[in-house]
Amino acid sequence: MPDASAGSEKLFSDHYVSLRTPHAQDVIAAQLRETGLVTLDGLTNRKTVLAFASRLMTITPHPHSAPDGLTLIHNTGSHAHRAGFAGLGNGGLEPHTERSGTPAPPRLILLVCLRPSTTGGETLLTDGREVHTRLMTTSREAAVALSQPRTAYFGAGAGHATQVFTVQPDGRISIRLRQDGLARWSPIVQPYLPALRTAIADNRHRLTLGAGQGYLLDNHRWLHARTRFSGERQLLRALGEPRTSLPTGFAPHPTVSALRGTRPTRGDDHDRVPAV
Repeated sequence: MPDASAGSEKLFSDHYVSLRTPHAQDVIAAQLRETGLVTLDGLTNRKTVLAFASRLMTITPHPHSAPDGLTLIHNTGSHAHRAGFAGLGNGGLEPHTERSGTPAPPRLILLVCLRPSTTGGETLLTDGREVHTRLMTTSREAAVALSQPRTAYFGAGAGHATQVFTVQPDGRISIRLRQDGLARWSPIVQPYLPALRTAIADNRHRLTLGAGQGYLLDNHRWLHARTRFSGERQLLRALGEPRTSLPTGFAPHPTVSALRGTRPTRGDDHDRVPAV
């Protein structure tokens, strides 16, 4: 059986950037453009998290955030059973991108652990590029269907009609997903959801964060999830737009031919009726 802790340590070390590295911000920006994921440490309190986040991004307020733009992620004891509020409970979270039900989800997520859980609470990360590659090579029909415009509706009444994969005019691809009670699907894509979930599960990476450790990821490329936990787990989250250039989404893997049978689409394409 694979050693989960060893896998977590390798993922952390493979994407780690020390904030003490000369020109750390330039190194982080370059790594975001290359892999979309950076792991960090030394962020031990709200002040250091806010200072770091402010250097890297223009912070976007969230409905659950404090006036400084940061959101405390913890078990409130009162939100877990409300649709869209599962992150404020102690249950597991399905792989998703942040703010999927808005017209323009934030590009960056910074999540930092202030206090780890007693048990559980592992972060599960999946590279959307790996998911897309897997689907194109094993279930191409699923990849094409999941790229069709307005085949998903994410959010409540004020949600957003969109698609899982959005092919940009330059050929790059971005991903958007939620899998809770606020996700509705067109009959066009429903038969392919099992293939999508299998591709995500097969490319899942575990990450166990200690106090002061965190990650910064491209929310248009990476999916994140969480396992159920016990204890007084506390994390701080910042969402925002990068202060340096960051191309949209990811370039398709070289072994994957360009999608055919779909036109380039944008997530804010409002001129079509949702197929849900």
